Amino acid sequence: MATFLYKLGRSAFRRRRLVALLWVALLVLAGVGAASASTAASSSFSMPGTEAQKAFDLLEERFPGASPDGATARVVFKAPDGRKMTEPANKAVVNKAVSALKAGSDQVSSVTDPFAAKAVSKDGDTAYISVTYKVSGMELSDKTREALKETGTQARESGLTVEIGGDALQAAPETGSGEIIGVSIAAVVLVITFGSLVAAGLPLLTAIIGVGIGISTITALANVLDLGSTTSTLATMIGLAVGIDYALFIVSRYRAELAEGREREDAAGRAVGTAGSAVVFAGLTVVIALVGLAVVNIPMLTKMGFAAAGTVVIAVLIALTLIPALLGFAGKRVLGRKVRKGKETSDKPNMGTRWSRFVLRRPVTVLLAGVVGLGAMAIPASSLELGLPDDGSQPVSTTQRKAYDLLSDSFGPGFNGPLLVVVDGDKSAADRTVKDIKGLDGVVAVTPPTLNKSGDTSMITVIPKDRPSSAETEDLVHSIRDGSGDDVLVTGATAMNIDFSQRMNDALLPYLALVVGLAFLLLMVVFRSVLVPLKAALGFLLSVVAALGAVVAVFQWGWLGSLFGVEQTGPIMSMMPIFMVGVVFGLAMDYEVFLVTRMREAFVHGQRPGEAIVTGFNHGARVVTAAAVIMIAVFSGFIGSSDQMIKMIGFGLAIAVFFDAFVVRMAIVPAVLALLGHKAWWLPRWLDRALPNVDVEGEKLHKELAGSREDPDEERELVRV
Repeated sequence: MATFLYKLGRSAFRRRRLVALLWVALLVLAGVGAASASTAASSSFSMPGTEAQKAFDLLEERFPGASPDGATARVVFKAPDGRKMTEPANKAVVNKAVSALKAGSDQVSSVTDPFAAKAVSKDGDTAYISVTYKVSGMELSDKTREALKETGTQARESGLTVEIGGDALQAAPETGSGEIIGVSIAAVVLVITFGSLVAAGLPLLTAIIGVGIGISTITALANVLDLGSTTSTLATMIGLAVGIDYALFIVSRYRAELAEGREREDAAGRAVGTAGSAVVFAGLTVVIALVGLAVVNIPMLTKMGFAAAGTVVIAVLIALTLIPALLGFAGKRVLGRKVRKGKETSDKPNMGTRWSRFVLRRPVTVLLAGVVGLGAMAIPASSLELGLPDDGSQPVSTTQRKAYDLLSDSFGPGFNGPLLVVVDGDKSAADRTVKDIKGLDGVVAVTPPTLNKSGDTSMITVIPKDRPSSAETEDLVHSIRDGSGDDVLVTGATAMNIDFSQRMNDALLPYLALVVGLAFLLLMVVFRSVLVPLKAALGFLLSVVAALGAVVAVFQWGWLGSLFGVEQTGPIMSMMPIFMVGVVFGLAMDYEVFLVTRMREAFVHGQRPGEAIVTGFNHGARVVTAAAVIMIAVFSGFIGSSDQMIKMIGFGLAIAVFFDAFVVRMAIVPAVLALLGHKAWWLPRWLDRALPNVDVEGEKLHKELAGSREDPDEERELVRV
């Protein structure tokens, strides 16, 4: 592989104008496709095989046109202190709002009159209108949303408090200036690392081009493939992080080759042949992790994974082709000014060298400190509660959150998450079901059954006592299901969330086995070792559990919650564990591959294990540190999102990268390698013969170059840049 990539890098360097034009053309083509694509009509959410989904499917069949999974809204009215909603003037305002909602859009399915539906609080000061739509929240037109908002605005003019909740106001999450701040921090780190504006600008430029192509392609295909807004957010997050990192690795190696006296074209080829090999395998681990999300069997999650994986593939291809092409344009300006003028000749050991020597002197102490520290951080993970965020987790300034609180205060928390029970049977079966549900704990109210025209299916609404995301509501859902036969199904947004969480839990171990197993085999091929990949996998598991502990402490327990904009604690998003396992594993392997391949390269070229560790840190620690800081900055930029899910993902990924890069890869890895010595690179002979030799460290490449012309590799001293 190193030989092929060497030739690819040299070819891209020589034909730099053609390569640059091809990538610019791809960016323009993707941009035109995105601009000309029709707006995505839907972003449906389904979970094949779950009871909630079976109930939705049955309702669509037996109640044609009912749109059971359509968007919903609740317009909540509260009278001023000492007044009642049943007063004629206030009643007239509500009736006017009902009429306006019915006439506001042809996407409206039904609008309930609160006075006829008994949707007035016991003290009479609060009432709510329930609105259902024929389409999902993401399919609602802007006109429909504006009509809903306008109804609330007009009603407020009467002096009533009016707030609107429900997923009808669902919109793409706003991340504000977070991404810009993250990229700005990345730029500063790159300038400090390289000491050259040109070298710092290349990774940023290529990462933005890669993300631009990826996001434009996703936008162009959104309508065809039913992709939601979160898909683009994830692709942006991952694409920026790996795009900058991969380019950083190539540029750093190119600078090192130049400093060792290589000609520019040869330096570009060697950089792509060596660091590029690490980029390819690091990218493969990320792709495996993201594509592996398909095992969960939730279409939305599968599409998110594939879209993000596509962006990673683009980042790898750009690093291997566009980076050497741009290096051809940049000349020696990628080197710092002092290096270009020959003033930077210090032989003083760098921080990476000093740190690795310290670890070699005290490997047991460093290993215990790292393991115990991460173990302590992981303790909160034992209290992990999973769920999906609802309007109760929205910022307190939003109308959705205000409507949620008004309903909770006046009617009870359960009114924010009613359960929809579907009975596949006649009226007598429905009546028996109503009676059974009324006898369960945690039930506030049960509506009479609504039968379809054929009289063979009915819908029953159940109001729980507790809020939608509570453990008590989950217990109630299980009680209804366990106490009924196969002809009684529980669905609705709350039940769907519960089934989603269960699906995540059930898929975690198979997914973990698939991703870690495939990546273990991949790393075994890269490092020609059994213990190094095993150590990499175990270290990752330690860091991801510690990161989950930090997420629980902040978002579930509320520790430092105000610092991160967490206004309402609650259960952790149910996809968070499996999502972190997938994404963080792939990203963590970037550092493992880049850092340890330099150690492997030194070991293969004759250095003792301890010396190889020092050499790896001497050349790789600075770059890995910069890459980790950049990735943390990019992910942290998403903590400012208004969407609780995006905020949680940004925090979780940022803290996981911090733990993995600075504790696992920088401390635990060298400590373990120091203790193992030569055994770290042990591989059974039969396995050595069976595994393909991909030559990541460039040993074959060096031999081929030495055979074709005089090559000083054996005698040259490696230079750090």
